[in-house]
Amino acid sequence: MDIEGLTLSELRKRKSFKWRGYPEDVLPLPVAEMDFEIDPEIRALLIQMLEISDTGYLGPVPELNANFTKFALQRWGWTVDPEQVFTATDVGVGMVEFGRTVLNPGDKVVYNTPVYQNILNWINELKCQPVDAPLHKDGLHYTLDLDVVEDAYKKGVKAHFLCNPQNPVGTVFSKEELSKLAQLAKKYGVMIFSDEIHAPLVYEATTFTPFLAVSDTAREVGVCVTAASKSWNLAGLKCAMIVTQHEDQKARALSMPEAVHYRASLFGALAAAQAFLSIDWLDSALKTLDRNRKFLAEELAKKLPTVGYRIPDCSYLAWLDLESLNLGENPSEVLLEKGRVALNSGIQFGPNSGQFVRFNFGTSREIISEGIDRIVNATK
Repeated sequence: MDIEGLTLSELRKRKSFKWRGYPEDVLPLPVAEMDFEIDPEIRALLIQMLEISDTGYLGPVPELNANFTKFALQRWGWTVDPEQVFTATDVGVGMVEFGRTVLNPGDKVVYNTPVYQNILNWINELKCQPVDAPLHKDGLHYTLDLDVVEDAYKKGVKAHFLCNPQNPVGTVFSKEELSKLAQLAKKYGVMIFSDEIHAPLVYEATTFTPFLAVSDTAREVGVCVTAASKSWNLAGLKCAMIVTQHEDQKARALSMPEAVHYRASLFGALAAAQAFLSIDWLDSALKTLDRNRKFLAEELAKKLPTVGYRIPDCSYLAWLDLESLNLGENPSEVLLEKGRVALNSGIQFGPNSGQFVRFNFGTSREIISEGIDRIVNATK
């Protein structure tokens, strides 16, 4: 199966925010969705459902639990109990609703910047106090700073919202890091919420370890929230999963309101169930993304050699250091105004990332090249 990015004219027919959120002369490269056609088997399933007007409320979806369990075992060697897979609308809803079973307003929650901006939004939605334990930065390689994390835990933290793999910096945390994190969490009574939405998009040279697969301690102190949405481009269909692997955490999941399940989408749940069987499509997409992440490095070396870029270990999001371009306090604003290219501002992801932007390379190589050209034009 050969997967390539669609043309700009094809993409502009889409109605998602990525393609309606900016004027037509702007090249939009911020939103984390891919410019690919979806898996044909998922599309056929959705069309079949529409043809029989199967557009009702979501009910039981045992095939989602079964198919995710099979995928987790085959992909990561992770044994999941299908009875401990719970459906939610999306990862944000899963994090917040499970959070309500653990947290009270005013509780302290750790997160690690630079990180996906909605993690802070989820903490704020829970009316909790965010505590930043920034990642350790070595050049453009980021890792967990466990000493900083422990210092944060000592402040009476109740939970840790972990992004694993880490968006936007493209880091996949090691089993050793996660094992030590689990031990710290148990020592200080902290609950780990592991957002693993990018996990299926880890490249071959890197090993992804699900947090709950790390140790008995991790299973005791942790919960996983994940979805097929990023890896199979299904975000608008609305379905995610909360995964537990300990009786105490299972009890918390069962204590959530029934509506946490029923607010997910019938289309989303059935599409996700099919996605976890659509391994050929995923592997083909990863081959294309692997070429793209390297092509982006080549384009930068030719056209913007002073821009910092570490080829990410996962997903389709590039973390670019634009400090050398001298574009002011917020380079993304200059790029939008002068280059007509939309990128995520680094300051969204953390207080020390103002000179960074996030660039989505889950598209065609032609669009990647044009995106770089527009950055070049903005510097003139």
